[in-house]
Amino acid sequence: VQLQASGGGLVQAGGSLRLSCAASGDTFSTYWAAWFRQSPGKEREFVAFISGNGGNALHRNSVKGRFTISRDNAKNEVYLQMNTLKPEDTAVYYCAADVKPATTPQYSYWGQGTQVTVSS
Repeated sequence: VQLQASGGGLVQAGGSLRLSCAASGDTFSTYWAAWFRQSPGKEREFVAFISGNGGNALHRNSVKGRFTISRDNAKNEVYLQMNTLKPEDTAVYYCAADVKPATTPQYSYWGQGTQVTVSS
């Protein structure tokens, strides 16, 4: 599975962004997909994951009610809708995939990352 993330950018606090992750391969629907983020000097942290059929999802507490992970298996894409962004959301965001979910960065497949910068 090859992943390519996009959609990052510069936004003011309170604004919104939608990240996309395009996947190759015709078995993507069998993989759990996740978003992680990493700020300078910090470890990569879990943001959200979603099951292969989209029926199960988990978000980290600090983004609940603001971020939503979703997927469109017909397009082989995973999304992260980010609303009410805060400066502390600033990070490089990575998409990932594997056959089982995890909240630690132990996924087999990773995208290249997309920068999200939230100004105050």
